[in-house]
Amino acid sequence: MNEPLAERVRPKTLNDYISQQHLVGKTGSLTHQIKKGTIPSLILWGPPGTGKTTLANIIAHESKRPFYSLSAISSGVKDIREIIEKAKQSGGLFTTKNPILFIDEIHRFSKSQQDSLLGAVEKGWVTLVGATTENPSFEVIPALLSRCQVYVLNPFGKEDLEALLQRAIKQDVVLKDKKIKLKETEALLRLSGGDGRKLLNIFELIVNAEETNTITITDKLVMAKVQKNTVLYDKTGEQHYDIISAFIKSIRGSDPNGAVYWLARMIEGGEDVKFIARRMLISASEDIGLANPTALVMANTCFQAVTTIGYPESRIILSQCAIYLATSAKSNASYMAIGKAQQMVKQTGDLSVPLPLRNAPTKLMKDLGYGKEYKYAHNYDNNFAEEEFLPEELTGTTFYEPGSNQRENAIKDFLKKRWKDKYGL
Repeated sequence: MNEPLAERVRPKTLNDYISQQHLVGKTGSLTHQIKKGTIPSLILWGPPGTGKTTLANIIAHESKRPFYSLSAISSGVKDIREIIEKAKQSGGLFTTKNPILFIDEIHRFSKSQQDSLLGAVEKGWVTLVGATTENPSFEVIPALLSRCQVYVLNPFGKEDLEALLQRAIKQDVVLKDKKIKLKETEALLRLSGGDGRKLLNIFELIVNAEETNTITITDKLVMAKVQKNTVLYDKTGEQHYDIISAFIKSIRGSDPNGAVYWLARMIEGGEDVKFIARRMLISASEDIGLANPTALVMANTCFQAVTTIGYPESRIILSQCAIYLATSAKSNASYMAIGKAQQMVKQTGDLSVPLPLRNAPTKLMKDLGYGKEYKYAHNYDNNFAEEEFLPEELTGTTFYEPGSNQRENAIKDFLKKRWKDKYGL
């Protein structure tokens, strides 16, 4: 049987669907809509192998709607218009059971291709279900995004992945005739990276490599088989996240050679240049930050340049930026500061803004003391007046702790002169 295991055991109903309980569990945000058949146009956003295509098929099946499917890799505006015309003829204008149009990898559609969907979605000829591994805020045009609900799918957890394996062993027409024992699953789960399809592909590879029908799955067996059969790079998901992780960690670790090598792996695999540049943009702030603020400017310029140029010339720009980031001073102080501040907000809730810091556009607000006793910094020596800028309950709390590098050492000196020992700097 040539059909892959992941396809053979793909669930057909909501009851068989594993994981994403926040969407399709008993109290999931999509469960009630699916059962009632009142499905909005939506975007399913999540890593590869988390059930986006399966969920789209189940939505159509459970709501008893016609189902049309397109892949953004191989379809164009003509294909979209043909399906929209079929949807209109099927009565989409006059019934709540309008057809579902599923578009896989919708982030690969150009602006003009996405524009061609607007009218049909707005007029209700189709209910759009798009699937994407990329942030829809970046990859879906605002006009289309505003007409869709975005639902986030998470990587499969350990229990979900083990449930996938058990179901495959018990239900698959090929595997159920074999005697398979899952003695150890750690290696399988680790290699899957939370990707259900990848897990089943690896599992099938291992089973097929064994000549006997009695198979005991161990971590040693898994690693021995997989190391012999690992592909170079699969931009659709097989090593997509592993390699981008190695790339960013090389930059964070100040190794330009590692950064360029993993960049080359992605380039040779045909990875989306915007994906690579976007991750460097994040790293420029998360890993370098105020140690070298120019890194963010460089990364942003790189993103804009490669978006305009594309392959093959963009590889030079990507390489320049990767090497610059890798050889730059590092600091995650800004990243840590916002994390601490967000955690404090979650713990303390909506604390009152101190009266001197409040806006006072009306007489009543001024009478209530809004803005009273605020010290306007520019009226004081060195443009500084010591004042409390946090809610009273958080007085003296430190969120930003400067990193140990030349630029942030200067920031540390600046803060010491202004605040002395107030924040323990």
